[in-house]
Amino acid sequence: MKTIIAGLIVIGAILVVAHNVTSMDKNMENQTITSKATREAVFAGGCFWCTESDFEKVDGVLEAISGYTGGHVENPTYQQVTTGSTGHIEAVKIVYDPARISYPELLDVFWRHINPTDGGGQFVDRGPQYRSAIFYADETQRRQAEASKKQLMDSGHFDTPVVTELLPLGPFFVAEEYHQDYYKKSPIRYKLYRSNSGRDRFLAKAWGDEEKNMKTARIMSPTPPSAGGQYTVPDKAALRKTLTPLQYRVTQEDGTEPPFNNRYWDNKEAGIYVDIVSGEPLFSSVDKFKSGTGWPSFTRPLVPENVVELRDTSHFMIRTEVRSKYGDSHLGHVFNDGPRPTGLRYCINSASLRFIPRSEMAASGYGQFLAGIDVAEK
Repeated sequence: MKTIIAGLIVIGAILVVAHNVTSMDKNMENQTITSKATREAVFAGGCFWCTESDFEKVDGVLEAISGYTGGHVENPTYQQVTTGSTGHIEAVKIVYDPARISYPELLDVFWRHINPTDGGGQFVDRGPQYRSAIFYADETQRRQAEASKKQLMDSGHFDTPVVTELLPLGPFFVAEEYHQDYYKKSPIRYKLYRSNSGRDRFLAKAWGDEEKNMKTARIMSPTPPSAGGQYTVPDKAALRKTLTPLQYRVTQEDGTEPPFNNRYWDNKEAGIYVDIVSGEPLFSSVDKFKSGTGWPSFTRPLVPENVVELRDTSHFMIRTEVRSKYGDSHLGHVFNDGPRPTGLRYCINSASLRFIPRSEMAASGYGQFLAGIDVAEK
C-alpha cells in the first residue's frame, strides 16, 4: 500500500512539474508576442468564432483572442453572456504589428466582415450580446473610428443607416479555452455553422470579392519592370479590388492618411520603397529621415525621373504635389524644410508605398539598386 501511495505521489509530482513547464511555455509564448512593438484593437462583429477567424488571416495581425467586454459582470461565462443579461458583447482582441498594418486598415477589414446596418445582432445570432461595436482604447482610436464610420456612411454603400456602436474599452475578459481558435479546433462544426449563419452570403452580396481582396492587397508583391523598362498599371476597376479603401483613396483620389498611424512612418529597416500600384522604385532608406511629422520623409527620390512634381492649389494652399510617373499615384508633397544635403522633405503617404527589405530586393527584381542600400533611417 505504501509503495502504491509513494508511486502516486511521484506521478503527481511529475504531473505538477509538467503542468508548470507547460504554463511557463505558454507565458513565454505570450511574452514573445507582446514584447514586440505591438498594439491592440478590440472589435465586436457577432459570433467571435468568425471575427477571430477573419482577422487571423490578415497580414500584420499577430493574434486574435475571443472574449467578452462592455458589461457589468466580472469574469462572465459564456452561458451568462448568451442570456444577454450581463451587458457584455462577444468581442475579439486583435494584437497587431503597426509596422505592417495600421488601425485604420484594421477598421477597413472590420467593416467588410460584418453587417453594420443591423442593430439587433449579427446574421443568425440575435440579441444585444451579438451586436457590432468598435471599442476604442484611447482618443486616437476614437477619432479614427469615427472618421472611418463617417467615411462608410458618406460613401452611400448601404441604403440603411450604419448603426455599429463606438464604445470606450473597459475590462476585456478572455473567453473559455474551447472558444479560442475554434475554426482550427473544430473545422467541420465551424464551417457548418458559418455556412448556415448567412454571414458569407451577406458579405458576397454587399461587397462582392472585396473582403477577400483585403488580405491580398496587404501581401501583394509589387510588379517589377518588364524587359522594356515599363511598369504594369491595372485599371481602376482592378485597383478597387486589389487595393484597400485607404490605399485607393490616397493613390487614386489624392487622399491623405493619418499621421503617426501608418505603416512606414517609423520604419527604420534598410531597403527601398516602391509604388503600391506600379512597383516602380521611388525612395530609399538611405535618404529617409525622422521629420517628426508622422509620415515617411525622404531628402530625395531614389529614381528622380519616377517622381513627378505638380503645382497643387487645393485647400487654399500652394504646394508641390509629387506623383509616380508610371502609376500616376498620388504620393504626397515636397517641401523646402528638409535637412542637408538637399534641404528637401518629400512627405509621402505610407498607403502609396510598398517597402522591399534589402534581403528581398534581388528576388523581387530590384537587384540593380542594392549598391549602397545598407543604411536605414537616420
